[in-house]
Amino acid sequence: MSCILAIDQGTSSSRAVLYDRGVRPLASAQQEFPQIYPRPGWVEHDPEAIWQSVRDVVAACLEQAREPIAAIGITNQRETTLVWDRTTGGCVHNAIVWQDRRTAAQCERLRADGAEPLVAERTGLRLDPYFSATKLAWILDNVAGVRERAEAGHLAFGTVDTFLLWRLTGGRVHATDATNASRTMLFNIHEQAWDEELLRLFGVPAEMLPDVRDCAADFGASQEDAIGIATPILGIAGDQQAALIGQAGLEPGMTKSTYGTGCFVIANTGDTALMSGNQLLATVASRLDGKVSYGLEGSVFVAGSAVQWLRDELQIIESAPQTEPIAAATGVVDDVHVVPAFAGLGAPWWDAHARGAILGLTRGSGRDEIVTATLQAIAYQTHDLVVAMTDDGIAPSVLRVDGGMVANGWFLQFLADILDTPVERPENVESTVLGAALLAGLAAGLVESTAVIADLWRRERLFEPAMSQDRRESLLAGWSDAVTRVRGRA
Repeated sequence: MSCILAIDQGTSSSRAVLYDRGVRPLASAQQEFPQIYPRPGWVEHDPEAIWQSVRDVVAACLEQAREPIAAIGITNQRETTLVWDRTTGGCVHNAIVWQDRRTAAQCERLRADGAEPLVAERTGLRLDPYFSATKLAWILDNVAGVRERAEAGHLAFGTVDTFLLWRLTGGRVHATDATNASRTMLFNIHEQAWDEELLRLFGVPAEMLPDVRDCAADFGASQEDAIGIATPILGIAGDQQAALIGQAGLEPGMTKSTYGTGCFVIANTGDTALMSGNQLLATVASRLDGKVSYGLEGSVFVAGSAVQWLRDELQIIESAPQTEPIAAATGVVDDVHVVPAFAGLGAPWWDAHARGAILGLTRGSGRDEIVTATLQAIAYQTHDLVVAMTDDGIAPSVLRVDGGMVANGWFLQFLADILDTPVERPENVESTVLGAALLAGLAAGLVESTAVIADLWRRERLFEPAMSQDRRESLLAGWSDAVTRVRGRA
């Protein structure tokens, strides 16, 4: 017998899960790490905190391993940008997180110069601070000596997967996969190559860039002095693409929504990179055996992190599970709206200057209304994405969900109601880390084919819509008004 080790390096925590050869979980560990907010709109991580958290959760899983580890899979927070020294492995700056908005003005200048059509056509993305290119440009232009060192070939760029791969292999492998590359705003998704014109646009030296490989491929091997085992690393995918794989979303039209730090809806569009008319994103969903499958994606920057905000900043709940009984007792809130635009608004608005707000408070409003309205806001934002997706020609008949928030049954019922679409919760709601394991298993021969992935998926519960159309429309009108009121505020 042999096992698969999957690493899920997320925005607020790192997780490792050990699976048997049937891709059933045997052991898991999770560790949160600090978020750094140097200025309003800026979000950073300490790269060493990321690395140590990964080492810690892997060590905790290995202590429970009873069989040899045949393969390692990695999934990761996407777009987050790191630059490090090729000799020492030390980073030249904190990781700039995908939520960070410091380059909004640069994006606006480039948009005014007419650069957005080129970016959209080559990458499928919006010209937005969300993506890696302007974050990397910021590091090159604002950290003393970095540009010169980069142009001399002394520095490496990567998203979190690439950084972990470098550390795991002792600096032997500088690579990424096609899904993560497609989120940098530097990668031509049609030609499957770094784009020279985009590199010139953002001032990025090609010498910094990693090799781009399939999602299930040979990424080298971990070193014993890194994590205690020398094992082939055989799978990498960005977290949302990994979740789509974990949800068996391998056929065109299949759609999933993940509720982690943010909310991300992806529909598989097969071999067509569908260019949205509603400001959604065309992205690489997977690349297996050289064949690319594309996805249509909508991104909400704040989902689970809004619940963290209730817990950590407002301190009106002690833990996330508390939100379910509070909302169940309160019922749907009509007049109070929480718009959690802490990092601007993502799709379909793409408003970097929007800021969060609580609207409609009266003297009778309290904790319960704010908590419930926060859950509703996440469902409303999902609705906005699904409406845009439907208008682009992808209308999900059912939505598969995963991530930490989907333990909340009240939230999922409200989601089904506001979408007017059935919602499926799988038996294994940790689809992201599962997707990484499945990719590694494919490359290792432990998972025979992608058809096996579909056979492994199991539904735990179905949430059917039960809300009247009039009630739904009234609630959505209130949400639309709330969004209008927060847009465009610096």
